[in-house]
Amino acid sequence: MLESINRQVSTVHFADLELTDQRVKTVLGKIPRDQFVPEEYQPYAYENIPLPIGYGQTISQPYIVGLMTELLALKPTDRVLEIGTGSGYQTAVLAELAAHVYSIETIEPLAKSAQEILTRLGYENISFRTADGYFGWEEASPFDAILIAAAVEEVPPPLEEQLVNGGRLVLPIGTPGGTQTLWRITKQNNNFIRENKGLVRFVPFTRRK
Repeated sequence: MLESINRQVSTVHFADLELTDQRVKTVLGKIPRDQFVPEEYQPYAYENIPLPIGYGQTISQPYIVGLMTELLALKPTDRVLEIGTGSGYQTAVLAELAAHVYSIETIEPLAKSAQEILTRLGYENISFRTADGYFGWEEASPFDAILIAAAVEEVPPPLEEQLVNGGRLVLPIGTPGGTQTLWRITKQNNNFIRENKGLVRFVPFTRRK
């Protein structure tokens, strides 16, 4: 995994983010976010803002990436499913904190680009798939944690089924194109406990046709 980068990247970039998990803040400062954005946006890579990555998609602002990661409460032994690889930045954050990340992207050029970047940066604990994330990754399940990085109107039932008992699902639910609510859903003996974590704004969940 990523150990050192020959560039000015450090925790100082995101030191003021209102996160409580120091592990997450350290990882955010360690990963070169500029590598995950188009060249024209690289001067803004360390601002706490979302940026376009093409195909109507964005790389989320560092605070939201950190918050969603923090809500997953990852352990080093966890297996994580990420729906929406996008730029690959959130994927890298998860890979630094978990044993293995299974990441699904429906837009093929983004999936290819993210895989190339993450491979170049030395990540070896990520599996990639270009597919409809609604159905998850059944043969690799169950997962300790699942993250959906796009707005859905309801929780995809296959993803609830692919959580272990005690597993956490973090996702934005609401009207695509508007404001959504960020939820953490914890599976407890086939019951699902929901926690409202505030308002967010995400691009719509993309299905394959």
